[in-house]
Amino acid sequence: MNDPLFDLDGRVAVVTGGFGLLGSELSAALLDRGMRVAVVDLRETPHHHADELMGAVERGVVRHHAADVTDRAAVEGVLAAVEQEWGVPHLLVNAAAIDAPPGAPAAEVGPFEDVPLGAIERVVDVNVLGTLVPCQVIGAAMARERRGSIVNVASVYGMVSPDQSLYDFRREQGEVFVKPVAYAASKSAVLNLTRYLATYWGGSGVRVNTITPHGIVDGQPEPFVEAFARRSPLGRLMEAREAVGAVVFLASDASSYVTGANIVVDGGWTAW
Repeated sequence: MNDPLFDLDGRVAVVTGGFGLLGSELSAALLDRGMRVAVVDLRETPHHHADELMGAVERGVVRHHAADVTDRAAVEGVLAAVEQEWGVPHLLVNAAAIDAPPGAPAAEVGPFEDVPLGAIERVVDVNVLGTLVPCQVIGAAMARERRGSIVNVASVYGMVSPDQSLYDFRREQGEVFVKPVAYAASKSAVLNLTRYLATYWGGSGVRVNTITPHGIVDGQPEPFVEAFARRSPLGRLMEAREAVGAVVFLASDASSYVTGANIVVDGGWTAW
C-alpha cells in the first residue's frame, strides 16, 4: 500500500523546463505517481523518457505548452489552460534554466572582467525572471486556493563558487575557459527568492522550497568526469533520477511543515 504521506495521485503539476535534462526526469516521475503534468518548455521533445511523456500527451495526462517562462502573458495563458482543464495546480516546479553552452563564444567563457553584459543578462533573464514570473502567476492562484507547493531548482554554484580546477583540461588543450559568473549569480538569486516567497505566502498555505542538485550526468568529457569524481565525496556525478525523491517529498504532504528550505542533493560536494 502506498504511504498516504507521499500520495500525489490526482494532483496537478506545472513543470517549467519539463522536457529538459532534469525536468523530463521530474515530469515522468510525477506522472508515474498519478499527477497530471503541464510541461512548459520551448523544447518540442523530452530529453529523457520521450516515449512515456509523448504517449502521456496523447492520452491527455500531460500537456505541453511551448511558452516563454519570462513572458508573463504567456505564463498567464498556460495557467488559464491548466485551470480550465484540471483546476488550480497543486505543484509548481521551476526547472527551466540556461548556462553558457559548450560552444559559447570565447568572450562569454573568458575572464570575468571581459564577459559581455549581454551574455550575463541572457542567463539571468531566464534563470531569475523565468523562475519569478511563474511564481507570480501560478503562486498567486495557489494562494487564492490556500494550498500548494513550489519547488525552485537552484544549483550548488548558487551556494559556493565554481571549482575552476574542474576545467583545467580545457585550458590544457589551449582553450581560454573560466566557468562564467552569470549562472552562479542567478542561482544564488533563486535561493533567496525562495526564502522571500516562503515568508510572503506562509499565511496563505503555499510552501516554497528549493532543491540544489549538482553535476548531472549528461555526456560530459571524460577528463571532466574524472576531475568531478575526485572532488565529490560520493566519487561520481549525479543521475537525474536522484533528484526525484527530494521533489516528491516537497510536493507531498510529507513536507507539510517544510517551507523556505533548501534540500541539497549534491553527493556531499558542499560538505567540505
